[in-house]
Amino acid sequence: MLTAILVATAALVVLGPIGVARGRAAANLVHFGSIAATSVVLGHAVWFLFDGTPTTLTLPFGLPWLAAHFRIDALSAWFLSVISLVGLTAAIYGFGYIRHVDEPGRVLPFFPLFLAAMNLVLIADDAFTFLLSWECMSLASWFLVVANHRQPDNARAALVYLVMAVIGTSCLLLAFGIMAGFEGAYSFADMRAAPVTGRLGGLAVALVVIGAGSKAGLVPLHAWLPLAHPAAPSHISALMSGVMTKVAIYGLVRVMFDLAGDLGWGWGAVLLVLGGASAVLGILYALMQNDLKVLLAYSTVENVGIIVIGLGLALVFKANGLVGLAALAQVAALLHVLNHALFKSLLFFGSGCVLSATGERDMERLGGLIHRMPRTAFLFLVGSAAISALPPFNGFASEWLTFQAILNAPVLPQWVLKFGVPVVGALLALAAALAAACFVRAFGITFLGRPRSDAAAQAAEVEPAMWGAMAVLAACCLVLGVLPTAAIVPLNAVVRDLLGSPFPALSSGVAVHDFLFLAPLEPGRSSYSGLLVLAVVALVTWVVARCAHRLASPQVRRGPPWDCGFPDPQPATQYTASSFAQPIRRVYGTLIFRARERVDMPEPGDSRPARFAVHLIDPAWEAFYAPIERGVAAATARANVLQFLTIRRYLSPVFAALIALLCIVVLAK
Repeated sequence: MLTAILVATAALVVLGPIGVARGRAAANLVHFGSIAATSVVLGHAVWFLFDGTPTTLTLPFGLPWLAAHFRIDALSAWFLSVISLVGLTAAIYGFGYIRHVDEPGRVLPFFPLFLAAMNLVLIADDAFTFLLSWECMSLASWFLVVANHRQPDNARAALVYLVMAVIGTSCLLLAFGIMAGFEGAYSFADMRAAPVTGRLGGLAVALVVIGAGSKAGLVPLHAWLPLAHPAAPSHISALMSGVMTKVAIYGLVRVMFDLAGDLGWGWGAVLLVLGGASAVLGILYALMQNDLKVLLAYSTVENVGIIVIGLGLALVFKANGLVGLAALAQVAALLHVLNHALFKSLLFFGSGCVLSATGERDMERLGGLIHRMPRTAFLFLVGSAAISALPPFNGFASEWLTFQAILNAPVLPQWVLKFGVPVVGALLALAAALAAACFVRAFGITFLGRPRSDAAAQAAEVEPAMWGAMAVLAACCLVLGVLPTAAIVPLNAVVRDLLGSPFPALSSGVAVHDFLFLAPLEPGRSSYSGLLVLAVVALVTWVVARCAHRLASPQVRRGPPWDCGFPDPQPATQYTASSFAQPIRRVYGTLIFRARERVDMPEPGDSRPARFAVHLIDPAWEAFYAPIERGVAAATARANVLQFLTIRRYLSPVFAALIALLCIVVLAK
């Protein structure tokens, strides 16, 4: 099984150079090959979750004293399933989307390499292989971010992403160096057998939180994410936002629940604080955006926060010996990993369809697309309902389980957690309400109303491959919302490995009742049935439709929209994205975004147009990223003189470095 996954991953690597060739045949070969390889990985990963035992494989390459170790277990199989499912739909979507890319030769070679690198991270079983695969993942995604390099914003986004990727990898390198110890035990099996404790262990975990958290987009390490994700092609944005951030979550889970030994409840509290802040701030940032892809990127910060809240709860419960509640919280987090990958990829695919049809990402220049692109509009609506945690879609199931874990927090003995966890629950509830407002705004401004530009008025539905990939993800969102136990059953293998306890309601086996009613702790207690909700919604809709058809006139009449009694055919009179967000901006903006409004209102008789401008600042950018950006710019400006040195001047620093290394060797002895 592990061999088949490695062979499929190697096939993805081989497909990369084929993408350099021009022509439709090369593009088709890359996409067909990616579909075949991801299908193989998906099939084997799902099979392992139901009937598999951990398998290891050692290959004779790597560091001179360390071979490359690979291993598949339930945790890696779960994340492989998530990546392969989204990668499969992204390959299908690429058949149509690649026609709208100006330079496909900059995208096709790195698409399969990106998928292969993520797979290798998940099955790596030593620090060297993990970090090498992690860097390949970062570099492949960087090439995809900078694919449209002629856009100045994209070049800056790629630079910020590269700098933050280097910082994150450096933190992980130091963390694994500490965990390997003085003996250099770089294999995960050795780390697992003898975890580092004390202050060194705490330092290693802190470095992992920074390194993996920066790649996942945790606040305050998130500011690169809304720059880089929108710069990439839309199906790549779906992979970066939907699954690359989950690879970072995998790294966090692998270290904190597997390699680092027993951590105290303090680290769970740290994750709760980071998750709560990310959930609320991420969706508030999203509400302020007019660029559809930037909005979706910021929304990823919110959903990563929800996942980290679940992981923090699992650590807290585990540290207090409440393994049943820890299993509930961990299932909620890992189920949201899958759910977010599905509906966020669906929404990024939808934004790609809009961009391909109109050439616009600014919602203020869209509108009325429901008439021009009905399939895309319907599927985007499904994704919006799922990400807003509305039943019977999948987003509700995982967030509901997270709330159930929060409601059981009073059993914790620590008073700071008794009061702190309900605060995190309140933040999560606020984030859920703001998410609903955010995606009502996104769907309404983009697809409803009248077109705000000629491009929106002349849009046409996209190729079947593009909306077909969206339909697959939309169906998954509905199925996992109606029958969430279908995903929780294979998740049992993951929580058993990590916590030693299965999901509480399924501890005595799986019955038909468990598929119809999802119970967080025990059957008959706080149960939820997505199938019942779907049946009630369908029945009420049918009854209302029948009554409307029987009691109302059969005639169809169309008229102009009522505009407060003053009908005006100009689209500018419609509600805009900015006006929709204005009340929320005025409540939170001054404190969180340092919002400043500037109004230029001409005097009576002055023919100048009135102007209104809003300036928002991301405090995380100003506090963390701007100094790093200035420092890197200054350092590169000073280092630039090195390329103009003579041979004699080049040899001087080389000789000085050699002397310094010899001194270090002597002192080390």
